[in-house]
Amino acid sequence: MFNIPNLFTAANMMSGVFAVIFALCGRIDIAPFCIFMGAVFDFLDGFLARQLKVSGELGKQLDSLADMITFGVAPGIIMMVLLIYCGELELNGFLYSMPSSVSVSVWLNDLFDGNTGNYLPFIGLIIPFFSLFRLAKFNLDARQTDSFIGLNTPANTLFLMSFPLVYVYQFPDPAMAKVLFNPIFIACSIIIMSLMLVSELPFFSLKIKGFGWIGNEIRYIFLLISLLFIVFFKAWSLALIVFLYLILSLIENKILKRTQNEV
Repeated sequence: MFNIPNLFTAANMMSGVFAVIFALCGRIDIAPFCIFMGAVFDFLDGFLARQLKVSGELGKQLDSLADMITFGVAPGIIMMVLLIYCGELELNGFLYSMPSSVSVSVWLNDLFDGNTGNYLPFIGLIIPFFSLFRLAKFNLDARQTDSFIGLNTPANTLFLMSFPLVYVYQFPDPAMAKVLFNPIFIACSIIIMSLMLVSELPFFSLKIKGFGWIGNEIRYIFLLISLLFIVFFKAWSLALIVFLYLILSLIENKILKRTQNEV
């Protein structure tokens, strides 16, 4: 039970727990990095399981439970907190202010006391709702051994974390902030991305088949362009990387279908 890959899976889960704690404390500048650490642990547990040949049903179930916390509950809480702040931004003319846990407490108290009708932040909880079904579907769907049907939870989380990181580290000019941090825009983004989790859209997996170019072309292209995005666009790169992932997945699917038809 307590083998090395499963310990990395547990580290993934704990990263998600810390992300939730930081988010509720108002530290949405730190919470996304806890999720990124969870993503690293998530990659390493699968990699080590394959290398050590200790993969099994227990590891698979633990992985899904950990992913539910790190890529389901944690981003849901972070986006809920961000929506609370964005509501305040809208009231203050979109003048940036550093978040604090006080805002979350005030919103909750006002909600329970009936002093506000702002229920929009609860839209963030749609993320864990759809992530639950996405992860269960992945465990049961035999088509998803080498690729994904529907957007995977880490990619969805990566896209959504672009909002708090841009908010904290690359806050745009007021004109762009009115669009990007409009609560309705963020809520619509959450709904659309969450629906993609349970869609039938095909996405390629980042599992490298050896280290050669043949058979890994789309993956190496994706990794190279993603690296360039990170260097040049920083916090903005997260959303761009997910858009790139979507486009390349559609291209690969078209090429695969064309090859199958030619055969």
